[in-house]
Amino acid sequence: MDWDKLRIFHAVADAGSLTHAGEALHLSQSAVSRQIRALEESLNTTLFHRHARGLILTEQGELLFDATSSMLKRIDAATARIRDSEEEVFGELRVTTTAGFGSLWLAPRLPKFYEKYPDIRIDLMLEERVLDLPMREADVAIRMKEPSQADLIRKRLMSVRMRLYASPEYLAKNGEPEKLEDLSTHRLICQSPSSAQVGAGLNLIQELMTYDVRSTLTVNNYFGVLQAVIHNLGIGVLPDYIIEDFPTVVRVLPEVESVEVPVFLAYPEELRQSKRIQAFRDFVQDEIFAHRRQLRAMGEE
Repeated sequence: MDWDKLRIFHAVADAGSLTHAGEALHLSQSAVSRQIRALEESLNTTLFHRHARGLILTEQGELLFDATSSMLKRIDAATARIRDSEEEVFGELRVTTTAGFGSLWLAPRLPKFYEKYPDIRIDLMLEERVLDLPMREADVAIRMKEPSQADLIRKRLMSVRMRLYASPEYLAKNGEPEKLEDLSTHRLICQSPSSAQVGAGLNLIQELMTYDVRSTLTVNNYFGVLQAVIHNLGIGVLPDYIIEDFPTVVRVLPEVESVEVPVFLAYPEELRQSKRIQAFRDFVQDEIFAHRRQLRAMGEE
């Protein structure tokens, strides 16, 4: 099958328009249209439904688009490996992690990475959905569980625990609880039990809710929980990695915490030699070591 025709088909399917695809490919609309017709004739099928507002893939077109998407992702991976220099780190690096870890721990540390590697372009994807690394939805992932996908290189970075924190101003005004039963007189701030989160955090929240907590604020990510805590709204359930960057918050009921949550870094086997991946992996590991030293100095580990 002619790769040029497949490349043009993919651009049309992605854009939903012959005109827009032609602009992206630097081809005339008529040239794009001829290539699509030739491809449909060679396959003896219709790939697009045509209407005034654009083009919609047929069922057969959807099948072919899935195939060309996979092919392009593989080509992107090969291109990245070829372009990775032995001396330089450059190009795009797509990193996926959870909203909490990405916004509260990773993003504040990225200036150091850019200072060392100014020519890299990071696409940081913060979401709870586990992206498919072998299918190149991302280059590298940091997740709160060991990845189950095959053909991945994985490394355990650290462990996290969910603990209770409050601001000094809130505690000065409302008093500090001495036992779990005292939570009934405080506002509990936590991730919503219905939102995607690690099981250890959910189990701790469910346990705390059994203590007749009368006032709550639930948020769908830890960034929102932290903002409510530092603005004196109540006692929050937060991962312990926030402490280094927010040393003024106070740990409440220090005997209360979740079980350990492992944090893993993973990337596809095919990117083993990627200089971008190696640089990012080494940077994160160095920051983890510094993070652990800081926590030990603060008596939190």
